[in-house]
Amino acid sequence: MNTVQVVSGLTEIAQKTRLAASRLGVLATEEKNQAINAIALALESAQDEILAANVADCEAAIAEGIAKPLYKRLQLDEHKLRDAIAGVRDVAKLDDPVGKVQIHREIDTGLILKRITCPLGVLGIIFEARPEAAIQIVSLAIKSGNGVILKGGKEALRSCEAIVKAIKKGLSNTAVNPDAVQLLTTRSEILELLKLDKYVDLIIPRGSNSFVRFVQENTRIPVLGHADGICHLYIDQAADFEKAISITVDSKTQYPAACNAIETLLVHSNIAAEFLPKVAEALQAQNVELRGDERTLKILPQIDLATATDWETEYSDLILAMKIVDSLEAAINHISEYGSRHTEAIVTEDLTAAATFQALVNAAGVYHNCSTRFADGFRYGFGAEVGISTQQMPPRGPVGLEGLVTYKYQMCGDGHIVKTYTGANAKSFTHRDLE
Repeated sequence: MNTVQVVSGLTEIAQKTRLAASRLGVLATEEKNQAINAIALALESAQDEILAANVADCEAAIAEGIAKPLYKRLQLDEHKLRDAIAGVRDVAKLDDPVGKVQIHREIDTGLILKRITCPLGVLGIIFEARPEAAIQIVSLAIKSGNGVILKGGKEALRSCEAIVKAIKKGLSNTAVNPDAVQLLTTRSEILELLKLDKYVDLIIPRGSNSFVRFVQENTRIPVLGHADGICHLYIDQAADFEKAISITVDSKTQYPAACNAIETLLVHSNIAAEFLPKVAEALQAQNVELRGDERTLKILPQIDLATATDWETEYSDLILAMKIVDSLEAAINHISEYGSRHTEAIVTEDLTAAATFQALVNAAGVYHNCSTRFADGFRYGFGAEVGISTQQMPPRGPVGLEGLVTYKYQMCGDGHIVKTYTGANAKSFTHRDLE
């Protein structure tokens, strides 16, 4: 794939993407679904090429001393690719979010107002490692009628090139112009992309907290994403120990590099003496390094003492900080102080405690008696996700199709003018909602 090195070239790419996106935005649902299914077939046909490219990326990354969590995100095996392609097909089965009439209202006789969903336009997606993210994002972008400019990390360059090559090939015989999907390949292009507010409507960064903050601080384009994934699991005094241990182990070890893996375990003091040795044994059997506050060390003297830094650290690795708290309120206060508003969970059989926790904890996802690892667009039934947002305003949490559309107001009249509705003899509006 040819890449560009200068601003003018990148602007031209953005212009092409916007033009292709404008045409994509008015395609019929069936045409978009055909394109998405064509992408799935093309990715399957290119599986060997994609996996070989990923092996080359992984080997180069190891030689350069890549960090362990980043390396885990970079790896793309046959199972991950299979799941990503399944996600593409799932997106084709989802309802089309474009063209939905949200408001249909008579303003006055013959004057009709509609609010209708429409695509955002062009998405700029910047991500570190995790090449399968490109697959998920493109399928969601096409279904929602948006063009997309991808910029993967240098560590995933070969993988992303192979994936986008297959995607463009799949689109070549469909109603979707392949120009709707673009891949940037050099680091210098990131800053240039962030300046293209005339052509790019939303930036979605996926990567480390420092990387996301860098993006947020260097663009005027709206940014959707999260800077940190500091997730907590609180084991209440009324917890079922078997559930609590299973949920703790899954939340930490199922995929520790994920942003929805827990980094801190909070345990009620009334059960700490009995529970902590049991959960520690289960975690250490999975090679989890444990760190605890002073009260925890009195029960587990063999683990390291947690420092103030541990409570605000996203390890993205097999490391877990543990703290004893005296009440549900104390657990909520700790989460309020150190949480990143991503995903928080409580294990308890006390439904009142669970309801209080879910009502008072401010996070995109607040769970009861289940693993934080469920915070995922695919698991939510979104088909896939473009990222997870921890911002207070929607979209929040795993962002699927509904987060990639906006709306416009359309009004149709028959010579209506505002003067008719002003002054001494002003006519009244009917403001009647229609079917």
